[in-house]
Amino acid sequence: MPNGHMGRILEVDLGTRSYRILPLDQETARKYVGGSGLAAHLLLGEASPSLDPLSPENTLAMMAGPLTGTIVPTSNRFAAVAKSPLTGAFGESDCGGSWGGELKRAGFDGLIIRGRADSPVYLWISDDQIEIRDAFRLWGKDTWETDELIKAETDDRASVACIGPGGERLVRFAAIMNDGREGRAAGRAGLGAVMGSKRLKAIAVRGTGSVEVADGAALKASVKEWSPRLRQGAEGMHKYGTSGGTPTHDKMGNLPEKNWQMGSWPEGADKISGVTLANRGILVDTYACRGCVIGCGRVVRIDEGPYAMERSAGPEYETVAMLGSNCLVDNLEAICKGNELCNRYGIDTISAGGVIAFAMEAFDRGLIPSELSDGLDLRWGSADGMLELIRQIGERRGLGRLLGEGVRRASAELGPATEPFALHVKGLEPPAHDPRGFFGNAVAFATSARGACHLSSFVHAFERVLAMPEFGYDAPVDRFASEPKPMLVFNGQNLMGMFDSLKACKFLLFGGARTPQLVEWLNQVTGWDMDQGEFLRTGERIFNLKRLYNIRSGLDGRDDTLPLRFRTEPRPDGSAAGKLPPFEPMLAEYYRIRGWDSTGVPTREKMAELGLL
Repeated sequence: MPNGHMGRILEVDLGTRSYRILPLDQETARKYVGGSGLAAHLLLGEASPSLDPLSPENTLAMMAGPLTGTIVPTSNRFAAVAKSPLTGAFGESDCGGSWGGELKRAGFDGLIIRGRADSPVYLWISDDQIEIRDAFRLWGKDTWETDELIKAETDDRASVACIGPGGERLVRFAAIMNDGREGRAAGRAGLGAVMGSKRLKAIAVRGTGSVEVADGAALKASVKEWSPRLRQGAEGMHKYGTSGGTPTHDKMGNLPEKNWQMGSWPEGADKISGVTLANRGILVDTYACRGCVIGCGRVVRIDEGPYAMERSAGPEYETVAMLGSNCLVDNLEAICKGNELCNRYGIDTISAGGVIAFAMEAFDRGLIPSELSDGLDLRWGSADGMLELIRQIGERRGLGRLLGEGVRRASAELGPATEPFALHVKGLEPPAHDPRGFFGNAVAFATSARGACHLSSFVHAFERVLAMPEFGYDAPVDRFASEPKPMLVFNGQNLMGMFDSLKACKFLLFGGARTPQLVEWLNQVTGWDMDQGEFLRTGERIFNLKRLYNIRSGLDGRDDTLPLRFRTEPRPDGSAAGKLPPFEPMLAEYYRIRGWDSTGVPTREKMAELGLL
């Protein structure tokens, strides 16, 4: 099946050390596209409350999309999907870098991993050459070492997606890392622990083929026109990275501070921002995912002092916020070191910052037993305490053994007194965007399939800087207006469902690209005649698929909620002071718009309308 899709999915059974190639037909591709949409379709039949995410029966899917491996800007991406060890819900994580494109050029739209190996292995894919190789000598190595060692024995042009000690030790928010020191991560939902449970250390891919497109001349002309516009529109992100806006997030009441207790921390936000990173001599270079014209990646190096580090990927906004302001750490060098440690251990920086801030508040309230806190500096703002907890989590020792279970399980073990400040949705620690500062995120966090997630709707961007004229929003929507938010979230989730299935980066939006341009590129690549209506209805179908996966896994409307702090404790100062989202009425209206019943279950009429019956 040419034109965007390769027509083949590789299925590997680690238990029997065998593989087979499954066909992908045109009808399925058009209905579910690729990426997380296709993965949701393939895994839906396996969802059940009894499926243990760390058992051999949990299937891991790693899927590219039709735009992956083409010249469409920012499209060299893949989705990792499985039942999440952290939440027990639909686990989805998106990643850039180079791995997705290599998989497509090797001739595959995706990869399905089943079973569990009897000893550590890694998978080597070189075009049609598929090998399951011994990885005993790699077990225990960090992600940098793993990347280098595998390339040395396969191909130095290969792309390696791997886990570190965090995934091996089943940290429930372990990441799948690729591109070595540049550290692109499928970070959220603990899918690195799924690889660890399967004793799968890495998947290395080298492809020498190409991805055919339907109308190469039109696509080339369009990309030539759009590339400078995208580069110019996202110039600030290239110059300062995603953390360049940290002070703005503070001013808008969006930045997490002291486990989401404070309302404003301007002096700290300035110290940890991307502008400071660029001006302090820590930033030594920038980099981009393959095929990206924006280049938001940071390269940092610290030559001396307690936080000295080799040339490494620098922290993004979520990292400086969660390891920094959320823990009241304003030492930028320490945050860079924390990011390096997380990348090498292979653990999600967002969840790591969430559990560390939770531990600091529990310590502050005298709720951590002395045998767990002994020798640790858990005071607010302790850079060394933050770094030591990352090490303990990555190595599953001391207090890190407990924190590696995530906030929800750690709170359950420490007792009910910790529940009011154990922030999570469905078990997933929230990213660095406050629903009290952007009301749309209240509905978006609660209803995202994977738990607290700003990317499943991107609604905060449409409440802050972006217009969506194709949906009737000619300017950003008032962030504190509740009435328009259910529909805004609905539209955003459907659109982002397509981004995550096409495998295009959402930062295209900051460069000026909108839905019509995505539809044009998709049709030029695939040869389809999809219009905007079908495009968005496909996104709606994909979002509902993920909802059905969660329902079959035992979740229901009671899981569509927010942490107590977001619902009952306003930020005490700053521009969002005193604000609380009217959550229940917004959620009820959202259910109505979605065509779900009052318990959050899609009606049979809605399922029939979307072709899901």
